Amino acid sequence: MNGVIREMPVLILNPHNRCNCRCVMCDIWKRDSTQEITRGQLDAQMESIARLGVRWVVLTGGEPLMHSDVFSLCEPLRARGIRVTLLSSGLLLDRFAAQLVRSVDDVIVSLDGPPAIHDQIRRVTGAFDRLQTGVEHLRALSPRFPVAARCTVQRGNAAWLFETVRTARNLALDSISFLAADMTSDAFNRQENTGSNLLPDPEVLAAEMERIIASGDCGGFVLETASKLRRIVEHGRCTAAGTAPVAPNCNAPWVSAVMEADGTVRPCFFHKPIGRLTPGAALYDVVNGPEAIAFRSKLDVATNPICQRCVCSLNWKGAAPASLPSRCDALTEPAPVALTEP
Repeated sequence: MNGVIREMPVLILNPHNRCNCRCVMCDIWKRDSTQEITRGQLDAQMESIARLGVRWVVLTGGEPLMHSDVFSLCEPLRARGIRVTLLSSGLLLDRFAAQLVRSVDDVIVSLDGPPAIHDQIRRVTGAFDRLQTGVEHLRALSPRFPVAARCTVQRGNAAWLFETVRTARNLALDSISFLAADMTSDAFNRQENTGSNLLPDPEVLAAEMERIIASGDCGGFVLETASKLRRIVEHGRCTAAGTAPVAPNCNAPWVSAVMEADGTVRPCFFHKPIGRLTPGAALYDVVNGPEAIAFRSKLDVATNPICQRCVCSLNWKGAAPASLPSRCDALTEPAPVALTEP
């Protein structure tokens, strides 16, 4: 195996580098300059996207709806039959509801808990009300339009996870997915280690996960199976103990890439860049460049420290994605697919 990627079914685009929330688990909101992927820049990569056989594009961030014209980016993708998923904080759903139901295939919103907990974690007054209004607008325009939630598990909401599931049902969402907060990497513009601020009490977390499991929702409305929810608990226990968790099954660097607003290309959210899309550079050549091939040829997911601490993974087995949920924050496949967004 020479490490060349012939087919890359998943492409994660960060169309806009800023965010409209101030979440404790992410520092994207601290950026003071704006960068975004333009329609021209995307058009320049469409040949590579076709050559790589991309089937699913995930718009993450930051907040994609802060882009000056994010829906223009959707046009060439959907024209090629590529599925487009948009991850959002939910603050701008109401404003762009009509364009969303026309321009993307599904939306995944961040839901951090019942109303008061959600607002507290987002650090935006009225964030839940704006999310609810946006979801209601989407449903009014297109009752079957897929809208799911993802919840990033951390200290601030660990005692409220069962109520978070109930809140997602009350919002008439299609599903909810959970993932552990990233507490160790410098992803998402992390400027300092916030692990001690985010780490939940393992016993509180375990009790909430067992309540969800006992409800019978796992593998259904809650996309994770019981074993995957318990893996989040084990991840928290290992982090608290300072030991390395068992790395998830993941093939993200071989089947996907992250393209950031400044042209940086990564094999996933957490590993270092494998190249940059300078003017005239092609995505196909970057993901198959010497640096990218060297990275993949040396990567052993089971023993790599970054992979061991990963909170979101992708295990693509070739099936078309059937149901999605969780962002900005990454991914898991096959179903359920967990897309992360801070």
